[in-house]
Amino acid sequence: MARNQEKAQSMLNRYLQAKNDDLKGPKQKRPYLATECRDLNEADKWRQQILREIGKKVMEIQNAGLGEHRIRDLNDDINKLIREKGHWERRIVELGGPDYSKAAPKITDSRGQEVAELTGKGAGYRYFGAAKNLPGVKELFEVEAPKQVRKTRFQMHKAIDPDYYGFRDEEDGLLERVEADAERSMRAQAILEWAEKEHERAAAGGR
Repeated sequence: MARNQEKAQSMLNRYLQAKNDDLKGPKQKRPYLATECRDLNEADKWRQQILREIGKKVMEIQNAGLGEHRIRDLNDDINKLIREKGHWERRIVELGGPDYSKAAPKITDSRGQEVAELTGKGAGYRYFGAAKNLPGVKELFEVEAPKQVRKTRFQMHKAIDPDYYGFRDEEDGLLERVEADAERSMRAQAILEWAEKEHERAAAGGR
């Protein structure tokens, strides 16, 4: 009896879903080219759809157990969707809408690195989730620290010239002028202090 009720409920659900789909009309497919869209609201709707698809695939690619081929396919799909998102965002601007490319942060991997030049995948190609640990990819993100070469004592002495010891400091006359100005300032300050002390001494003696 319970089994028959479940079947009846399932049939009713399918009937209601089919009726609802008929009322909505045929499911609209996203245009292949963003330039085919002439309506701003439609363009924004397709952009939102792409964002949902990107989010879904980014979540899926976190699973390292999917296998190398599936992970590579997912990573390619995400990059294609990101490029498509850019096309729709430019189309939205052309239709008089906001410029999402300026307002939204760039989509990058966890390190914010791009390795397009090394992979030949084209400008802006990025790796997400488990794709960063694939053979041949992980090495691209391992930046070797520059080696510091220590100079020998001979090399350090070779770089020392008379300027190091200050032998040519007075050749341009600049140091001499600076010292003369400083000396005059110090002498004037000393005379002023002496005059003030003499004045105080004279005032004290006259009391």
